[in-house]
Amino acid sequence: MRPRSGRTAAAELRRERVRARYAEVVAAGGCCSVDGGAQGCCDPRSSARDRASGATRLGYSARDLAAIPAAANLGLGCGNPTATVALHPRDVVLDLGSGAGIDCFVAARKVGANGHVIGVDMTPAMIARARANARRAGFANVEFRLGEIEHLPVADASVDVVLSNCAINLVPEQGPVYREAFRVLRRGGRLAVADLVATRPIPEGLRANPALAGCCAPGALEVRQVRSLLSRAGFVEVSVRPNAPTLGPGSPGSPRALGVAPADIRARKPEG
Repeated sequence: MRPRSGRTAAAELRRERVRARYAEVVAAGGCCSVDGGAQGCCDPRSSARDRASGATRLGYSARDLAAIPAAANLGLGCGNPTATVALHPRDVVLDLGSGAGIDCFVAARKVGANGHVIGVDMTPAMIARARANARRAGFANVEFRLGEIEHLPVADASVDVVLSNCAINLVPEQGPVYREAFRVLRRGGRLAVADLVATRPIPEGLRANPALAGCCAPGALEVRQVRSLLSRAGFVEVSVRPNAPTLGPGSPGSPRALGVAPADIRARKPEG
C-alpha cells in the first residue's frame, strides 16, 4: 500500500483499518461504544433497543429518536453535540465523521427546511447507509459527502456550525481537523464536539498499535492537548469539559483500561 503524498505509511494504514472496521459496523447493523467491548470500542451484538437506550443515556430525547430513521443510530457516539450548541432555522451545519447520520438528522429538524446539513465521512459504506436513510425518511435538507475530515470537501466560510461525535479521535493527526473546521466556518461560527479525552497519558505503544486503529480510545488526546490544537487553529472561547471518566479494568485498548472519558468540546471562530 503506497501512502498519499505527505502521509506516512503508518498513518495510511491506520486510516485503512478505520475504514474497514466501520464498514464492518455497517454490515453488522450497529455497535455500542459507551464502555468498550471486546475490541475496545464497540459490541456488535448490541440490538436496536440497546442502541436506542444508549442514545437516551447520551442525552437524545425520545422525540429526537422517534423523528429520525432508526437505522441512523449505530450506537457509535460518546455524547450528543446537537444538545450542546444552539441550532437555528436557516443554519448550515456540518457533521465531521457523520456515520449513518444520527446527528445530521437531529440537526436537520432543528434548522428546518431553509437550513442545510452536510455530513462528511470517509467510509463509503457509511455514506451509502446515510444516503439511503435520508432518502427513505424524506430528509431533503441533508446531504452526505465522501471525504476525510482533515481534508473537507466543503467551501471556505460556508458553515454556521460544525458538529462531530466520537470521530476526531480516530484521525492520526487531529490538528488538521480543527484547522479545517476553522476554515469552513463563517465568522462567529460555532464548533460543538463530543469526543473522548485521556485523563492520563496513553502509552505510545498503544497509540501506534495498528490492531487498535479502529478503536476510539487509543487516539484520545489529553484535555490540554485538545485546547492547544483548537487555540492554534484560531478558535476562541475554547471549552473542553470531561464527563465522568470510564476508569477501571477493561479489554486492552478499551476506554476503561486506558482511563479515557467522554467530553463536551466547544469553541467559536472570532467575528473579526
